[in-house]
Amino acid sequence: MRFVTYRTAGDRARPGVIEGDSVRTITTSTLRDYVALAPHERIAWHAPDELIPLGSVELDAPIRPSRNVFCVGRNYLEHALEGARAAGRELKLPSRPTFFTKAPTAIAAPGATLFLSSRVSREYDYEAELAVVIGARCKDLDERDAPHVIFGYTALNDVTARDLQREHGQWFKGKSLDHSCPIGPWIVTPEELGDPGNLELRLRHNGVEKQHANTSKMIFPVARLVAELSQGMTLLPGDVIATGTPEGVGFARNPPEFLADGDVLEVEIERIGILHNIVSIA
Repeated sequence: MRFVTYRTAGDRARPGVIEGDSVRTITTSTLRDYVALAPHERIAWHAPDELIPLGSVELDAPIRPSRNVFCVGRNYLEHALEGARAAGRELKLPSRPTFFTKAPTAIAAPGATLFLSSRVSREYDYEAELAVVIGARCKDLDERDAPHVIFGYTALNDVTARDLQREHGQWFKGKSLDHSCPIGPWIVTPEELGDPGNLELRLRHNGVEKQHANTSKMIFPVARLVAELSQGMTLLPGDVIATGTPEGVGFARNPPEFLADGDVLEVEIERIGILHNIVSIA
């Protein structure tokens, strides 16, 4: 199944489930509220008579978590290598995942224009990522139990202001600017997606492929990330975890390549789809 948040003309954002070429409305207030239901309760909230053509709706970010988006740094070996080379330092792989966060106000919709400020940064970069949506309140998970708390998967672009990331000495500010976290176009359930550890992931910048890897190249697989994050910390329904980006990011290229006004970004993940956004820098 595929879940969305959508709008029709003049209407508020509403959750829904895709059925063929249509969207069936879900009657909870938000998709996050739906995700928080027990699995056996969810089908009762599917409106029996509200089926809308998918082509007639505008998609919003499929889910907006109640708190920051959790992110993982350096989770693909080749990306860790390119980052070390660009910084002129020796690579030291982490023995445990490196977590940071993006503010929820950074979230943007699929198809949305990402309005970024040249006064704030001149080094905007892209990062294509597989994102996980948590479906149950949980804590202190074993890795083998982690898949059971996952509601689904989506695509995410971790847009980053590299100069702020460098100047601040930590990642939060450079990762949390408004419109720097587009998500979508929908959430795909584990039953439909299959193995999250074997998905082709690509990013195209103005139609040119810049990133291409398989999620099998993750240093820490999805289940390990979820279990590790849950140690001593409660995860909530609707939490989003971005699982890291592969090689090919702009700052590590020679010469570096940063985003410009009018650029088109596409994150494509096998069995999920394409997250498309346009960049506006003024």
